[in-house]
Amino acid sequence: MEIVILAVVIAVVLVGAVSGLVIGGRRKKQLPPAERPSAAPTITTPPAEPRVGDEAETPRDESRRTIEEVDLPAAEAPEAPSAEAEPAPAAPEVEVPEPTEGRLVRLRARLARSQNALGKGLLTLLSREHLDEDTWEEVEDTLLTADVGVAPTQELVERLRERVRVLGTRTPQELRTLLREELLKLIATDAPRAVKTDNGLETPAVVMVVGVNGTGKTTTTGKLARVLVADGKSVVLGAADTFRAAAADQLQTWGERVGARTVRGPEGGDPASIAFDAVKEGIAEHADVVLIDTAGRLHTKAGLMDELGKVKRVVEKQAPLDEVLLVLDATTGQNGLVQARVFAEVVNITGIVLTKLDGTAKGGIVVAVQRELGVPVKLIGLGEGPDDLAPFDPEAFVDALIGD
Repeated sequence: MEIVILAVVIAVVLVGAVSGLVIGGRRKKQLPPAERPSAAPTITTPPAEPRVGDEAETPRDESRRTIEEVDLPAAEAPEAPSAEAEPAPAAPEVEVPEPTEGRLVRLRARLARSQNALGKGLLTLLSREHLDEDTWEEVEDTLLTADVGVAPTQELVERLRERVRVLGTRTPQELRTLLREELLKLIATDAPRAVKTDNGLETPAVVMVVGVNGTGKTTTTGKLARVLVADGKSVVLGAADTFRAAAADQLQTWGERVGARTVRGPEGGDPASIAFDAVKEGIAEHADVVLIDTAGRLHTKAGLMDELGKVKRVVEKQAPLDEVLLVLDATTGQNGLVQARVFAEVVNITGIVLTKLDGTAKGGIVVAVQRELGVPVKLIGLGEGPDDLAPFDPEAFVDALIGD
């Protein structure tokens, strides 16, 4: 039995061996014949890139030189900086402003353009042979149109009616004298008209300029500096208008023209801080006057008006505030009175500056604004020139309105 089992095992092993040989032979027949190793590849040099003008021509053998054999140009030494450096930009030439006396000479010529609306119109009406009620109503309309105001107009008409009735005959010269006297009474005030620039203290006089945007406030501040310098005063300017682009540059230009120093800060900075520094600088330099240009602000903006009050309080920590000048555009008429009322509630206005008081303005605004605020008109702007700001002279003003 054992022999049979052994024979079976041997038979199975032989069958497996034969099967393996057959399968192996088949696989060798299916494989492709192995390729003979190829000979080493021949490496050729790539053609050189054609040079300009050679197109595709085969490069020719050329003699070559090493870097040592090439004559290189000598390195140029860097230019030494010139002993004569470019001159620094010249400082602006300091101008000599026109004296204030000379400016008043031009007052009558400038204001004479507006006499058709007031002075000349009144003289024409009063020269009529019969002055009835219709004529007096025309007189009232003329005064109201010239922005004199209701109350001052009624007062003036009553006085004119009474004096004309007593006068009887009315020659042109008599009428002119009569009208001149009555207009002077309207404009007269007991308050001093000169800008206060001497406070009798060790600190400089401090003048703050306020007003609505577009009235010419920064320009007026610069022109006022010229007026003061012409009168022999030393001036420091404070550019506290930090909200209007280029306002500080504009003021500094005005100051440089007359040799006045300008204290300024960053755009959008704190106006009160700049005003404080300007007064401090004025004290250190022993200046006669410090002029502070504040930001033009709408009188309807309560927050901005409160900020103006803050500037005033901060300035007074350094020195007393001697003047607060309100700049009004004379061409705005009664709207300027609304602005004046609101500013007077925030700061103590001490004087009025009327700008653009030329042929386009109506002279009666001088009467109205003085009545409204109870403060005098101290300066008037007559035009766009640098010296077109002059102290207000009531007699010269009335003479210009009614003519010769």
